[in-house]
Amino acid sequence: MTEPASTVEKSTAGPRGLRATRQRAAVSALLDRLDDFRSAQEIHEELRRVGEGIGLTTVYRTLQTLADGGEVDMLRTGSGEAVYRRCDTAHHHHHLVCRRCGAAEEIEGQAVEAWAQKVADEHGFVELSHTIEIFGLCRRCAAERDVS
Repeated sequence: MTEPASTVEKSTAGPRGLRATRQRAAVSALLDRLDDFRSAQEIHEELRRVGEGIGLTTVYRTLQTLADGGEVDMLRTGSGEAVYRRCDTAHHHHHLVCRRCGAAEEIEGQAVEAWAQKVADEHGFVELSHTIEIFGLCRRCAAERDVS
């Protein structure tokens, strides 16, 4: 359940030009090392495990700031929990997420983009934004299910 990351320099200052802090740098550095989506609680636990004295509220705020700035992806699991991962790409994208193992693939969807623009145009909406997560079973989990 892991994906690559970008540089700490990109994220420690924050998308809003926020002052770089030790806590923000710690969250950012951890995200750089993780490949998969993790909850704020899991990120907090890992930071505490490696000796970072950081509060859960600070982790939540930092993740929200990074998500607002497009530096991390946030999606909701089937149970509604928010999970975060460093963005692999700087452009708009969507996700395929495995319901079983949580593996995620970043995908582009030109047909989705065209549809969203058409619907917005029909209703007079501008300055669109949207997030789409498609849940299913990845190849590995589907193969394991078929073997069982």
